Amino acid sequence: MRRLIREPLVHFLLLGVVIFTSYRFVAADGGRGPEAIVITQGRIETLAATFARTWQRPPTEAEIEGLVREYVREEVYYREALAMGLDRDDTIVRRRLRQKLEFMSEDAGEVAEPTDGELRTWLAVNPGNFRTEPRCTFTQVYLNPDRHRGTLAEDAARLLAQLRSTVADPASFGDQSLLQHRFDDQPAAEIARQFGKDFAARLADLPVGEWTGPVESGLGAHLVQVTARTEGRVPALEEVRDAVRREWHGERQREASEKFYQSLLRRYTVTIEPPDAAPNPVTTTSRQ
Repeated sequence: MRRLIREPLVHFLLLGVVIFTSYRFVAADGGRGPEAIVITQGRIETLAATFARTWQRPPTEAEIEGLVREYVREEVYYREALAMGLDRDDTIVRRRLRQKLEFMSEDAGEVAEPTDGELRTWLAVNPGNFRTEPRCTFTQVYLNPDRHRGTLAEDAARLLAQLRSTVADPASFGDQSLLQHRFDDQPAAEIARQFGKDFAARLADLPVGEWTGPVESGLGAHLVQVTARTEGRVPALEEVRDAVRREWHGERQREASEKFYQSLLRRYTVTIEPPDAAPNPVTTTSRQ
């Protein structure tokens, strides 16, 4: 035993065990020395400016100290979370990082201002994005189907004749409802929202200035007088220049973002594992 203890090989093995055990304890504690967290004056000014924008006043000295303490706490937790790999396989973190990279690619994809020719071309290719809605001014008299069971057609015809032959206020005719009687310059979508799409479509075909009906809606029957109608149209560029410019820029940014993504994708080979029944995985190249 004494001879064994004096053997250099045994000393070497014991030293290895000590080093290994020490390493395990150090690794369990992070295995890192102190890291430097430097709070520059520029960082403090940024914290103070953010506080001022939020509270509409500059922070006090005590509040600045609190902001710095909170920033240090955040930085410590941030670095430790990264060291522990908590950023991996986190959906929220992944999405946020993707968003930041996409914002960077959009900023890098900023293009020069479009010419009038380019904007006119965009407007001509995408007229539906800028077409104005048809609009209509009309008066309606409501007939409640529950109050005219079996006599709705006859009652509507009699009331229609009265409306055509009098100058009395149409609001004094028909049945009570929560609907207003006159609708001024209403867009087709708003008319459809209140009366239904079929009613709005019928208004487009009614003669102007004449009482007609009954026109069915989701609420019942109506006698209607259209007094003005404006057809939908594609406006001139001068009327919608800002909207066309926004869409043009948006499309250019999307194109730049897709180009940036494709340039990144070329660095990878994407393998999609098939269902268990399939024999081999599906591998696609970066040209997908």
